[in-house]
Amino acid sequence: MKIGIDARWIFRESSGIGVYTRELLRQLALADLQNEYTVFFSDAAVKDSLADELTAGVNFRASLLDFGPFSARNQLRLPAIIRQLGLDVFHSTNYMIPLMAFPRNHSGKTACVINIHDLIPLVFPKATPRALKTRLFPVYRRLMKEVVARSSLIITASKSARDDIVTCLRGRPGRIEIIPDGVSAAFRRARPDLAPAHDPRLSRRQKIILWVGRRDPYKNLAGLIEAFAMLRKNYRGPLELRLVGADDPRYPECPRLVEKLGIADAVTWTGHVTEKELVAEYLNANLFVLPSLYEGFGLPVLEAFACGTPVVCSNKSSLPEICGKAALQVDPRDTRGLCEAMRRVLTDSRLASELIARGLEQSAGYSWRETARRTILAYEKAAALK
Repeated sequence: MKIGIDARWIFRESSGIGVYTRELLRQLALADLQNEYTVFFSDAAVKDSLADELTAGVNFRASLLDFGPFSARNQLRLPAIIRQLGLDVFHSTNYMIPLMAFPRNHSGKTACVINIHDLIPLVFPKATPRALKTRLFPVYRRLMKEVVARSSLIITASKSARDDIVTCLRGRPGRIEIIPDGVSAAFRRARPDLAPAHDPRLSRRQKIILWVGRRDPYKNLAGLIEAFAMLRKNYRGPLELRLVGADDPRYPECPRLVEKLGIADAVTWTGHVTEKELVAEYLNANLFVLPSLYEGFGLPVLEAFACGTPVVCSNKSSLPEICGKAALQVDPRDTRGLCEAMRRVLTDSRLASELIARGLEQSAGYSWRETARRTILAYEKAAALK
């Protein structure tokens, strides 16, 4: 087959979709020597950063486009490029596609595969109040329904997200493939030979709580900050809350809340970090917390597991199916319950070491290699369905 992959979702500052796209490409180049791939980029620096890995597979070629996925030129010019290349499958690793390239009746030569990672603006519009998709809600909803109608196959990472696609967009279950994300080999313990019970973090007096993500309200960072302030009042010993993620001027509420609660001396805002720096953050933390109201998958939880960091997380949306019994799960709206869960892990070394062991076992079941293998099968299915 001739397959085109839209990799314009990889940005210089990493995002969840960018990580997914980059890791998928790396594994496809290693695993698939049969199909021919054209990978579309719009950033020369991003293309060059993957050049060695992609050219290792002789069946991969890169194409640099001078327009982005949301531009008018994407709608007007990309359909012709797809036809000229004679693609059997076009895969956009996010929801945006050149609509005119793919008829609603799937009668075109090229099958369309898309990823829908989550439907937060449809499921929780109040939790993304300043996002463009929420502000243009009727347009976004109509666009998503149109994209789903024109796609041969939809890939999503969890049963929870699959159910949302069926409920909110009338997606057909038979055309939705659940393919979980993986976790990169970069996320691993500093001392794999060390038993969880002997992890030096367990005996360290200063305890570090880590959070990773964006500041959109659905991430419930405010709830975590309030729970941390509550914990700090009753905890004996130094505590630090480290918040990893790019600053977002749309949502200034959380920095203000930190000041209001008088805990600024114990809260560190790191801003955006590199993958290497992110691994170091996980390895140095006593506890990772993700109290989100909604996650399409929750990749940071797997990254924490793989680094041997105990996890407290929400019991909503996809997180229970991703975590299994490897995390302490709480209702994200229960601030006191979240505080108590964090206190338990930080004060009970036996519980913490059990969570470390379970997390390592849980993360071992997720690999980007398996994601790529199942994605190749999805391409074959899509080509047969068109």
